[in-house]
Amino acid sequence: MSSVDPVVSEKSNAILNMLMPLVEWIQQHQAIISHSIINLVVAILIIAVGLSVARLSTYLMNKTLIKKGVEQTLRDFVCLILRYALIAMSIIAGLAHVGVQTASLIALLGAASLAIGLALKGALSNFAAGILLIVLRPFKMGDFIEAAGTSGTVESIQVFNCILKAGDNRYIVVPNRSILKSNIVNVSRKPERRIDLVIRVDYKSDLKQVKALLEEVVLANEKVLSTPKLQIAVSELAASSVNLVVRPWVKSSDYWSVRFALIEAIKVALDEASINIPYAQLQLHCKA
Repeated sequence: MSSVDPVVSEKSNAILNMLMPLVEWIQQHQAIISHSIINLVVAILIIAVGLSVARLSTYLMNKTLIKKGVEQTLRDFVCLILRYALIAMSIIAGLAHVGVQTASLIALLGAASLAIGLALKGALSNFAAGILLIVLRPFKMGDFIEAAGTSGTVESIQVFNCILKAGDNRYIVVPNRSILKSNIVNVSRKPERRIDLVIRVDYKSDLKQVKALLEEVVLANEKVLSTPKLQIAVSELAASSVNLVVRPWVKSSDYWSVRFALIEAIKVALDEASINIPYAQLQLHCKA
């Protein structure tokens, strides 16, 4: 016969004695426990179904907005709000099913939101500015803008910041409120853009010859538009030069390439015609 260690037997009896009240409590409240477990499982299912519905609704909303031709930034914002709203409703419904007082929870969330809002005042102002930029749409992704002391092509319009790519490929993050409270220059909004050049010539130059030469050089560039009409005029009789403005129109996408080409072509043409381009000079008169 095998003998049982008295110490082990004593510990086992002690554990059983400790567990007996728990076993008795479970037996007495078996119906309540079963009901609570069922409610918990149903609550988990409600949340799981809610998450699936949120994902599906976001997908369908995005497809609908694409068909209606809504701009991508606005689509992303609407889908984001819809998704998180449905997720929040699912969680609240699940908690309500297990007996959590959702009214108190909503009040608590409201108070917490107020405290967080006061702590994150700057971030919320950027968020509000982001909503206005998305709704008012002073620019869209792909536009070249000048705002908040910087310039670049808009790569992304987010709820807190706008991402710009500078001409030299720098990555620029600009807070939305900084953009909204500054002047916004959207270079890409209009399909056509005017090039403004100031050409300075000597007072001894024949202005008719200069204007004819400038017109010939500008119109020789095939990217210069015929309408609106090219404007060449004397703008100022300066201290050491006669200043002429040259204002051709081009497509916005051709602006810089045409501008650079015209400046070079005008300089070459003036040199070939022996038309002097004056520059600042200092004359000293010495008296013996």
